[in-house]
Amino acid sequence: MLEINGMAHVILTVSSFEAAKKFYGDVLPFLGMSKVFDDAGFVYWVGGRTALGIQPAEEAHRGQRFVQYRVGLHHLCFRAKTREDIDRTAEFLRAQGAAIVRGPQEGGWAPGYYYVLFEDPDGIRLELCHVPGQGLLGDASFGSGEDFRKPA
Repeated sequence: MLEINGMAHVILTVSSFEAAKKFYGDVLPFLGMSKVFDDAGFVYWVGGRTALGIQPAEEAHRGQRFVQYRVGLHHLCFRAKTREDIDRTAEFLRAQGAAIVRGPQEGGWAPGYYYVLFEDPDGIRLELCHVPGQGLLGDASFGSGEDFRKPA
């Protein structure tokens, strides 16, 4: 058995590429990520021991919106170092006119879990959370309040 060393990168295929370039080009540097590649069909940011890239959807799929319960991605979550980082990010997102789904608020997934959930221009859901201490790697048990499951 081996032990992985985090998540290397996530690549998102977006419907509205130019709007996504603007959105991620504002949000990711605010989160401490640096753009390391940018061309007509791919943009890539690195930071916080991970990376995120975006690419345009094929022509047949342009104009479609993200559907959270379709096969594939449910949401993407970045980890913050402090609760204050969550509050500052929510303020930044509001100033950018980003769609905030909920938060900042506490969640029941781990003791002290604090987060903001928001959407990119295609409706892809992104979260920034803070979990103090060891979170679920400590003595805490997972509790979701069923928030991540599809409503019946």
